[in-house]
Amino acid sequence: MGWHGCLALWCVVLGAVALVGYGRALAGVTRGQRAVRVMGRIERVAEPRHGSSGREGIAVVVTFRDPATGQEFTVTNDGECGDRISTAWTGREIGIRYPPGRPHAYRFTTDPDAGRSGLGWPNFAVFLIYVGLVVVASIDWGWPWALIGFGVPWTLLGATYLPGTVRDTRLRIEGLASGDPVPGRVIAVLKDVTVDEDGETLTSHTPVVAFTTHDGTAVTAYRTEGLRDPVGSRGRDLTIHYRPDDPGVFTTDLAAEHRSRVSEIAFGVVALLVGVAAAVAGGILITG
Repeated sequence: MGWHGCLALWCVVLGAVALVGYGRALAGVTRGQRAVRVMGRIERVAEPRHGSSGREGIAVVVTFRDPATGQEFTVTNDGECGDRISTAWTGREIGIRYPPGRPHAYRFTTDPDAGRSGLGWPNFAVFLIYVGLVVVASIDWGWPWALIGFGVPWTLLGATYLPGTVRDTRLRIEGLASGDPVPGRVIAVLKDVTVDEDGETLTSHTPVVAFTTHDGTAVTAYRTEGLRDPVGSRGRDLTIHYRPDDPGVFTTDLAAEHRSRVSEIAFGVVALLVGVAAAVAGGILITG
């Protein structure tokens, strides 16, 4: 079987996957669409123990109500229970999803709307078809087609997401700077040890920060960046800047936060320009 036969088989198989996926999504029967999604409420937060693992997140007790039966459930995030809870306070709402009729199979989610459309796998199949077409076009007609095949969708993707990134960055910085800071403290440093494929031992340390907002909300949160010497940071006093409407968004260094977000925007601009340059270069080489 030659290149074109492989491409045809590739497109047929992935096209069938995409059609089945889109059909299921249109009928509303995908797992993501059928999942029950509710908001739970954190009733109790346990202070992490210094030196313990941070893989399972901050231990919390959460209550939620099954809309089908009206029954209330009280659960914890012990073990494999979905997304890790890295910021918690009593009264905070957190997303919970589970299969219909099976609330005991709950999973915590930091993004309740993620996967709701059920289009993830079909869209990925279409992307793979596109990759196959670009590869074969590059082999048959010359490598400049690969530049166009990469540059055009990359540019469109960057042009779609860059304005949202700029807006979100502006709102985040404005929100962090809008309120008066509060004192905080590193109450524990968590430790996780892993061994990679080469047998090398890797140790990571995660400081846990506690602070109380102006309205009396006691927040416990992981702080994975922005602290000097995280290993020896236990007991360190901090100044916390947070968003008054969402204390889960906070920083210990407002200036560093601003620099980091500006760097993210700059990276997005560079990525967009790379896509434009690739598409233009490919077009020039083909027409030239």
